[in-house]
Amino acid sequence: MQNSADRQEYPAHWEADVVLRDGGTARVRPITVDDAERLVSFYEQVSDESKYYRFFAPYPRLSAKDVHRFTHHDFVDRVGLAATIGGEFIATVRYDRIGPDGTPASTPADEAEVAFLVQDAHQGRGVASALLEHIAAVARERGIRRFAAEVLPANTKMIKVFTDAGYTQKRSFEDGVVRLELDLEPTDRSLAVQYAREQRAEARSVRRLLLPGSVAVIGAGRTPGGVGRSLLRNIKDAGYTGRLYAVNRAFDETWQDVDGVPAHRSVRDIADHVDLAVVAVPAEHVPEVVTECGEHGVQGLVVISAGYAESGPDGRERQRELVRHARAYGMRIIGPNAFGVINTASDVRLNASLAPEMPRPGRIGLFAQSGAIGIALLSRLHRRGGGVTGVTGVSGVSTFISSGNRADVSGNDVLQFWYDDPETDVALMYLESIGNPRKFTRLARRTAAAKPLVVVQGARHRGAAPQGHAVRATRLPHATVSALLRQAGVIRVDTITELVDAGLLLARQPLPGGPRVAILGNSESLGLLTYDACLAEGLRPHPPLDLTTQATPEDFGAALARALADDTCDAVVVTAIPAIGETSTEDAALAEALRAAVAAVPTKPVLVVHVELGGLAEALSAATSTAPQVGKGGDVGTKAPGVEGGAHAVRPAERLPATELETDSHLIPAYPAAERAVRALAEAVKYAQWRREAADPGRVPEFEDIDEKGAAKLIGGLLARGQGLTLGAEETYALLGRYGVDVHRALPAATPEEAVAAAHAVGYPVALKATAPHLRHRADLGGVRLDLADEEQLRRAYAELTGLFGKAEELRPVVQGMAPRGVDTVVRAVIDPAAGAVLSFGLAGAASQLLGDMAHRLIPVTDREATSLVRSIRTAPLLFGWRGSAPVDTPALEELLLRVSRLVDDHPEVVAVTLEPVVVAPDGLSVLGASVRLAPPPARDDLGPRTLPVY
Repeated sequence: MQNSADRQEYPAHWEADVVLRDGGTARVRPITVDDAERLVSFYEQVSDESKYYRFFAPYPRLSAKDVHRFTHHDFVDRVGLAATIGGEFIATVRYDRIGPDGTPASTPADEAEVAFLVQDAHQGRGVASALLEHIAAVARERGIRRFAAEVLPANTKMIKVFTDAGYTQKRSFEDGVVRLELDLEPTDRSLAVQYAREQRAEARSVRRLLLPGSVAVIGAGRTPGGVGRSLLRNIKDAGYTGRLYAVNRAFDETWQDVDGVPAHRSVRDIADHVDLAVVAVPAEHVPEVVTECGEHGVQGLVVISAGYAESGPDGRERQRELVRHARAYGMRIIGPNAFGVINTASDVRLNASLAPEMPRPGRIGLFAQSGAIGIALLSRLHRRGGGVTGVTGVSGVSTFISSGNRADVSGNDVLQFWYDDPETDVALMYLESIGNPRKFTRLARRTAAAKPLVVVQGARHRGAAPQGHAVRATRLPHATVSALLRQAGVIRVDTITELVDAGLLLARQPLPGGPRVAILGNSESLGLLTYDACLAEGLRPHPPLDLTTQATPEDFGAALARALADDTCDAVVVTAIPAIGETSTEDAALAEALRAAVAAVPTKPVLVVHVELGGLAEALSAATSTAPQVGKGGDVGTKAPGVEGGAHAVRPAERLPATELETDSHLIPAYPAAERAVRALAEAVKYAQWRREAADPGRVPEFEDIDEKGAAKLIGGLLARGQGLTLGAEETYALLGRYGVDVHRALPAATPEEAVAAAHAVGYPVALKATAPHLRHRADLGGVRLDLADEEQLRRAYAELTGLFGKAEELRPVVQGMAPRGVDTVVRAVIDPAAGAVLSFGLAGAASQLLGDMAHRLIPVTDREATSLVRSIRTAPLLFGWRGSAPVDTPALEELLLRVSRLVDDHPEVVAVTLEPVVVAPDGLSVLGASVRLAPPPARDDLGPRTLPVY
């Protein structure tokens, strides 16, 4: 065991689980004196060639001196990290601090020599790249700014690890050795490299779970019924294309198969490799199952078993141990308490879930933390897409993941998979908690730039996550979090009905070019309802075109064609009510007429609002499905009018109310109510606008007068006093001044004489303000006196304040020079533990506070984002000449926002900044009040080396 000194020094926060290039996992941790045997065993498994590359000479075995040196570290000047799987080393990295002459440093130096060794069987998995990220983070923490490495020219793999890292580097060749020097300060390129590796690795880890070549259901019962047996049946009935096994400890030698599936007592008894294990045994037996799976080389687990964090503190600890146990063997987990996973691809056909039917294949990816909501989503898509298994269409599902307690695989991981998944065009997510909002926002922004991402968030008003979900507590209201998600391109909706409505539209339709909407139909009233709904959603509808109840299908088709050809129209909503006694033949004719018009101009979205008295929705489905449909896996099929799924007719008892039906292709979605159609269209319009703006997000400008190093030195000195503090006035002025933010000084006035002296110092006219918390910035309460032109007015105002509100020591009055008149605003920045760094802007005063009229952006803010931030508040017209007032200097305001953003982004120790009021005049602005709070740098896990969280 380690001695007490080692235990005290052991840096537990350096431990991390990482995903490797192939999707497997490994554990990174510091090497300690307890690792001697592991190190020797690891070295024995390394090839002679790899040993030669490491030591530049034949080195068949480690001496006792080597073992001691490589396992005894001070975790400051000498550090070693190991990557482990199953508790055994697969790779090591170490650094030794060196002085300017290349020898071990006798005094603190900022350079270290670094060296790697990777077991040959694990080379090519990205282990060295992951270790480099972690050892670089450790080195920066210990004051090391540069790595030096000497590599033999033939060791091209290791040279590539260093050169591909993205750090600023120098390269030289001396005495037959390549010398590399890396500047460890993160760069845009090094972060881009890190994020790209993270995306590939995490996407592959999810891919291994969704595209397994073999599956074992552990806990399949001997008798029909029960969870395990149901899972086995669902996988088998879906037509899974891989190898399937049933596993149960209760099977004896008489059990050769279960329902035609080979049966085994243990995963160990299966001769072939198993990619995925679906676990449905009681929680107390899961650890034994995990060990067996890990030793057999299983790649991943879907844990259906309950009895974990959702059951209380003991269950939460069981859950954490489950994750640690699985990751130790390189496995990832969906669950526990999961509903399961589905992949409808024709070459997979995996239904490893409790859903009794395989959903129809399509282009929509679904993620749900809740099993119940997952069932509801699958059911609605199943109904509205036609409801028959085996019919390929874009309204169906590509993949479905129910994460349960989200102990390991989360929505972030699934986003990484969907980002470049060619089978998924639209992503729908039901989230009850976001484990790492900073990362989610980053991934959502990237995903949304490629394909629509629609999210509904549950449990948003309770102030607590559901049982089983461990999340950081946020100080931001839900409306703010929603605004930040929308900034990242997320389509935020409030209900699962809206989730499906928006998803089907986005899966089937082109994005609208703008908010202009044509409305046509055979009901004047329904047209007017649609018109009103468009206005309510911020769209720009044309006056409805009433075709009258006598309109024929040809009339509909011609009107739709004209609307689509109109350059002033970006989208069309068709409203239709059937005539009394209308036949299915007439329904089909109308649907065919609409389909023909859309086919001629497929660049604008078209939606149908139908009051279902007949069979228009089903006719639309039939009419738009007569052409061959090519979907996932290249399946081609045809459908006859009125027949679902080709030869599989839908029995009358299976038909659903017409208001629940949709079309069955990518052409014309139909909605049972105008509000639903228009709301989905409005979301598509906003998303399309975001996509256009995302193509040019702007830049974070450089300001030549910013003194970043001076600010860092000042912050370091201030924090040396304690763990956190609110700065005094002079310290605030000094720090903000280094970022070009000048604050009008307010001089204390504890007595009338001090007030007069202060006024002489700043020059008349002046303002007299009470800074007590209950009166600060409250001119409406009388705590502020403005435009005091001379000593007499000042003394009179001072007497009034103290007479109304109490003694001077209670009021804490100050004197400040008058600023040019303008609009009072407030600028705030805060480090939120969940959302990260957030910049906020609004008008100062009680009205804006009561209305919650503040706009928010994630830091760092670009110039385009600063411009939109100023214009996002509802009271923005007051800044631009409302009712004849003079417009204020918004460019100066935007520059102030950018400077505050830079301050907080450059220095994570700045955890809160408030500038209030900021008076924006027609020419320039004045910051009249400021406060800054410092604290030790918070954990910025999204900017550090790649790690897997433990929830």
